[in-house]
Amino acid sequence: MSLDVAAVRAAFPILSRTVRGGNTLIYLDSGATSHNPVQVLDAERAYNVTSNAAAHRGAHLLGEEATDALEHARARVAAFIGADPGEIVFTRNATEAANLIAYSISNAATGAPSGGPATGSPLVLGPGDEVLITELEHHANLVPWQQLCQRTGATLRWFPVTGEGRVDLSDIGTLVSERTKVVAVTGQSNVTGAMPPVETIAAAAHAVGAIVVVDAAQSVPHHPVRVGDSGADLLYFSGHKMLAPTGVRALWGRRPALASIPPFITGGSLLRAVRMQASTSRPPAHRRQHGQPAADPVEVAHDVRREEHGGPPCDGARHRAQELAARRGVQARGRLVEEPRRGRDQLVRPRQGRRVRRRPGLLCRLKPAGGRDRRG
Repeated sequence: MSLDVAAVRAAFPILSRTVRGGNTLIYLDSGATSHNPVQVLDAERAYNVTSNAAAHRGAHLLGEEATDALEHARARVAAFIGADPGEIVFTRNATEAANLIAYSISNAATGAPSGGPATGSPLVLGPGDEVLITELEHHANLVPWQQLCQRTGATLRWFPVTGEGRVDLSDIGTLVSERTKVVAVTGQSNVTGAMPPVETIAAAAHAVGAIVVVDAAQSVPHHPVRVGDSGADLLYFSGHKMLAPTGVRALWGRRPALASIPPFITGGSLLRAVRMQASTSRPPAHRRQHGQPAADPVEVAHDVRREEHGGPPCDGARHRAQELAARRGVQARGRLVEEPRRGRDQLVRPRQGRRVRRRPGLLCRLKPAGGRDRRG
């Protein structure tokens, strides 16, 4: 199936603008944030113009429509990753989702607020317990675990990375032990595109009773993900990296995992009943969704990305990676063809990328080791 580049560009109004020197905008930083196609912009405007209200709170017509839009979006997002709607929590960003999990575990260790267990929870961490991550992690899946260990006295450990930029599992039998309580791993690196063997890591973690958290902010936008087969107990991803507006993200969790940790933030729509003496929380997914999330545009991003823009983008990414690797001065890291699901698993080194960055109108991001982001 050929890609109609002109049609794709026409769907994104921002790509019609020019940049310095009157050059056409070429945007290659969607790994950080993608732009919104006109279908999403129109859906967002339609919701705000016709149905904007407090979902699950108003008994009037607009409240009903807002609630229906929110729950319809939840069902579409759940179907998109092969989940049940009751397992989806909308958050404001992926970083919040990671912190929500880490702080919920803290609450289990210090005494639960309304709606969750304190003693007896499998996620009560303390001295002698361990949290295991990898060296590939984004800061959002690193710092929350550092701070959780500081708060609870647990120890942070990690899988090293090989010279090819892949997670080194040669010592998995030692790193995963009876002391391991949480394993947090990226589904796909935001730097190299490498995809760790999450299923293998999850199997080892579950064998010792640990819970598995997956940062899927890069993998869900680029590859089909079925959470039931992923090995994850909790998994989160960002809407703004897959054509949705900012402020639209999702956290998925298996029901036992969601039920095993108390809420991080309380109040508002998390509660089923409130009395002066105590309060009762809603079901596990809803009790972690505070405030008013965006409703309608989430499902539109799903339709646009998969159906109108030619299906999963990993094939096109692999083709472009092969073309780049054939050019003089470009060094490819990782495999190009042997691992077809790793379409983004290429690293253009900053030195070789200088010629590419000189292209007028090109906006991209290159990350030199130990340095700041370099943008065109």
